[in-house]
Amino acid sequence: MTDDVKPWGRWASLGLSLIALFAGQGVALATLVWWYGLSLPHWSDLMVDGVLVILSVYIATPVQTALLALMARPTGTSAASYLGLTLPRKRDVINVIIGIVIVTIVGAVLDAASRLLGYNPVTQFQFDIYRIARIEGWLPWLWLAIVVVGPIGEETLFRGFLFRGWHRSPRDAWLAIIVTALLWALSHVQYNLFFIGQVFVFGLLLGWFRFKSGSTIITILLHGLLNLEAMLETVVVFNNA
Repeated sequence: MTDDVKPWGRWASLGLSLIALFAGQGVALATLVWWYGLSLPHWSDLMVDGVLVILSVYIATPVQTALLALMARPTGTSAASYLGLTLPRKRDVINVIIGIVIVTIVGAVLDAASRLLGYNPVTQFQFDIYRIARIEGWLPWLWLAIVVVGPIGEETLFRGFLFRGWHRSPRDAWLAIIVTALLWALSHVQYNLFFIGQVFVFGLLLGWFRFKSGSTIITILLHGLLNLEAMLETVVVFNNA
């Protein structure tokens, strides 16, 4: 971070992040309501209908990302730099490899813990959106939304804009990591508290790699890997149901 860069303060970053998040979701909701004519009794479909979830991701993500880019402009640096959307350095290749290994191991451990505690690692939300997307012929779009588009939007917001605002010095790195992981976990309202806790654990990992590398692109890749693993598990459970 150069002396010419004036990042948003912590609370300003939080407030602006929420504005971008709710603006994206609001535009997506308004578009779906207008297009489908959804009435209030059917709004619950937004949480279980795979097609509606896919469309929400495709609509909300560019709106949210564009707003974050605009919000980064007054800070004295480019939006890409402020959001951490810079290519990893050569020395960070090892971090990517380590990240893949750690994410895979932690994912396996959490899956095993889920089964021991009586939870199915594949949530009802995952099963429902996969089932409906498959019935409607939208599976390719679901894979793209979950593995690529979703991670781009979430990482740009949480490990990009929000992390930059909360990470003021090396001494408060863990503060930024914990805050962004917690807020990211709480945004997953489609899950119960047990799985929200798992999202928080993964958020800590992603935040740590964001801090070590300075690149949100790395966390996007790792996030995409997590979601790819979840999708593959969903396919297995669905085919065995």
